[in-house]
Amino acid sequence: MTDMPQIYLVTPPEIDAGFGDRLARLLDRTGIACLRLDLASRDEDRVTRAADLCRDVAHRFDVPLVVTDHVALVDKLGLDGVHLTDPRPIRKLRADWGPDPILGAFCGVSRHEGMNAGEAGADYVSFGPVGATTLGTGERAEPELFAWWSEMIELPVVAEGALTPDMVEALAGVTDFIALGEEVWSADDPAARLAELTAFFRA
Repeated sequence: MTDMPQIYLVTPPEIDAGFGDRLARLLDRTGIACLRLDLASRDEDRVTRAADLCRDVAHRFDVPLVVTDHVALVDKLGLDGVHLTDPRPIRKLRADWGPDPILGAFCGVSRHEGMNAGEAGADYVSFGPVGATTLGTGERAEPELFAWWSEMIELPVVAEGALTPDMVEALAGVTDFIALGEEVWSADDPAARLAELTAFFRA
């Protein structure tokens, strides 16, 4: 793993007409390793239009775009891969797709699920939420999980969920990617907020 993590950007759960311009301004100012389209909507037309918009902007900046869970859109829309919140389909997808599309797996706080996803062919696993939240079970992915993973497992790991600048700094040496979404987009100036959150390892 590299000395400092790379930035993995997650879209907000809703995208308006001006999002493409905001995304382009952010990508123009900050190096991003990957963009994930993660909409709350399950309306096919809305997700498709959002994917087209994000793909055009991301690819303009040579940033790969993955979509959360919507496997069928990857080939249809020329996306770069999928981020699965349920890792069970990974083995079949890897067999069907071959090595090229990105296959990511969210594994919550489970070391066991992460190892299973890696053995099934995932390109990365993500653990979270890292920060305090009342959503879901409230269980958190502790720094010890990332420290163990980075020492024992070669597969890249992503830290995500309710991150603060202090948490980003604490995890900088034990994760390959820091995933930031609502932490960035809720700010009036997303690019400035992203710079603030990642100031420690971008100095």
